Amino acid sequence: MPILAAFMVPHPPMIVPEIGNGSEEQITETLKAYERVADEVAGLRPETLIITSPHSVMYSDYFHISPGSGSKGSFSRFRASGVRFSEKYDTELVERICGIADSLDFPAGTLGEREPELDHGTMVPLRFIREKYKEGRIVRIGLSGLPLTDHYRLGQIIARAVRDTGRRAVIIASGDLSHKLKEYGPYGFAPEGPEYDRRIMDVCGRGSFGELFGFDEDFCEKAAECGHRSFVIMAGALDGLGVKASALSHQDVTGVGYGICTFYPCGEDENRHFLEEYTKKAERECREKAEKSDSYVKLARASVEAWVLGRRRIPVPDDLPGEMLSRRAGTFVSLHRDGRLRGCIGTIMATQDSVAEEIIQNAVSACSRDPRFSPVAPEELSTLEISVDVLGDMEPVRSPDELDVKRYGVVVSRGMKRGLLLPDLDGIDTVADQIRIARQKGGIAADEPYTLERFEVVRHH
Repeated sequence: MPILAAFMVPHPPMIVPEIGNGSEEQITETLKAYERVADEVAGLRPETLIITSPHSVMYSDYFHISPGSGSKGSFSRFRASGVRFSEKYDTELVERICGIADSLDFPAGTLGEREPELDHGTMVPLRFIREKYKEGRIVRIGLSGLPLTDHYRLGQIIARAVRDTGRRAVIIASGDLSHKLKEYGPYGFAPEGPEYDRRIMDVCGRGSFGELFGFDEDFCEKAAECGHRSFVIMAGALDGLGVKASALSHQDVTGVGYGICTFYPCGEDENRHFLEEYTKKAERECREKAEKSDSYVKLARASVEAWVLGRRRIPVPDDLPGEMLSRRAGTFVSLHRDGRLRGCIGTIMATQDSVAEEIIQNAVSACSRDPRFSPVAPEELSTLEISVDVLGDMEPVRSPDELDVKRYGVVVSRGMKRGLLLPDLDGIDTVADQIRIARQKGGIAADEPYTLERFEVVRHH
């Protein structure tokens, strides 16, 4: 049996009357839409409520599913300790989700429990639903720092587990929209805030889930959105199904966006396998880009592929341009997948006899030894984007005024400690941010004096 329905809902604690104490009247439209969702859930009489929450346990590279037989929670941190919950988990469905994830070597399970009590991203939806419907167990799932494509895959796994167990289940995708809609809001204003809310309400109101992959990380971060990954999991759970989508409400009067939509499956639809479609497009674009890339990037790609597929370090090819064989320089090899950094390793100064050897060494390290990421797997190669930066000479600078975040990379030094940041990186728009991140990478404290160097790069895509 497929998912009965899915609901995209916000989780502002102020909407709970015992917390809002009247301030919830600012978002009466949201309140009325939430009541309608609760009525619709009650009418479906689900056996299980699957709730995805940005405020449950979250890891960078793993999806946490709450373990055990159940959990309790209250709004005591919001000065409403009288509003309490005691929920039972659907352990059979959790076990099946974990079993499928294990069989696919997918990073999801019940390990790493840190906060057994229910979070407000889970309790706010339950506050409305439990007023109308007392039955049904829950499954509580956190988000992760993994790409949107993996969130969609988790949704597919959830849907498969629901079918395998025959559960009558609904998805509750908990998540606020942008937190940067008004100057007077809790996080101030950013132009990306209203744009995010407009786009997400349009996409979800039409049920055009494939467009959810088009929200890049930098845009989402600047918009300070909360629920996008939650919505993508929900979309994955409806993969391959026609959907009747309805946008019930959207409000932004508090400076935070609250959107409510409902989604009802209406039969199989072969045109709605959005991840498959997105992957084919990404593979095609990656292949076309690789064919057009220059010798620097082709060498890095050949090095990555040889290492990932056979743990083999390639020799320097004979047909490279002369400057790659005669010049010595530091290089950085950067890997991206699904618009996100997948690995980046480089050398500030030359350590090999040629730029070509430098690229080979750093390409192997980027795909296998970047401590921030797991090694690149063979199935990732078809959508892996690669760039190579060749560094120019280091030049001391006396002041940040001599830096340009788009033109120059920066090295921040304190004795033997050094932190480097390349120029023209997504999401880094100011010299102050550039210096701060480079200082942190070098382990240099904010109150320690430091020296600055700048360098230019030639970037090969």
